[in-house]
Amino acid sequence: MTLFWVVFLNFLISLISLVGIFTITAKIASQGKLTCIFISFSAGVLLAAAFLNMLSEAIQVGGESVLIYALLGMVLGFMMERTVLWYHHHHDDTHNIQTSANLVLFGDSIHNFIDGVAIAATTVVSPIAGITTAIGIAAHEIPQEFADFMILKNAGYKNKKALIYNFISATFAILGGLVGFYFINQISGLLPLSLAITAGIFIYISAADLIPELHEDSHKNSKAEQLVPFFAGILLIFLISKFATG
Repeated sequence: MTLFWVVFLNFLISLISLVGIFTITAKIASQGKLTCIFISFSAGVLLAAAFLNMLSEAIQVGGESVLIYALLGMVLGFMMERTVLWYHHHHDDTHNIQTSANLVLFGDSIHNFIDGVAIAATTVVSPIAGITTAIGIAAHEIPQEFADFMILKNAGYKNKKALIYNFISATFAILGGLVGFYFINQISGLLPLSLAITAGIFIYISAADLIPELHEDSHKNSKAEQLVPFFAGILLIFLISKFATG
């Protein structure tokens, strides 16, 4: 019965990745000003999730020494992006955004896997504890999955493809739940390191790809259209981290 709750709760968490269905259509998302707003919001969400959620939890469990793994995550993001760009032998802006989308999927898959392990670890204690953990994770995941969806959209993915890819990434929570249920004692020490690496990847995506893109388009959009969504994304994650998860 415990295994059922682990899989069921992680499946519900995975469904959050489909939040894009309720947000915006392809036609609206392609409009310049709204694209700028959502990129700004996504940049804020990823930065805040990295610093206020992932790194905070990683340091709490693994100590300040895990910060080196956040740096490793940033280096890994840079190496992955440069490798893809060199392999394709061109450096146009669209391809840069495409690579960022791939990094988002990669980083989010790791994060979702860790969430699945966390749900499994608490569900083993009691189903109620697992449900409480799932609610806290859901509160963080809704804005983050929305941000991920918009990054995929901005990279040129159609609605259906963006939703499918985001959902596949989200199902790593189920895999994490299964691994956590059977091997929690063996992998628990690796979780803070994985969180720190994921945080580093998200910081790199926001700082190296999304924010520079906003700078390039600054002549097309007002400061408010960039700054307000950016700080709104940060504030949303801050409030969720502070109140929703205790």
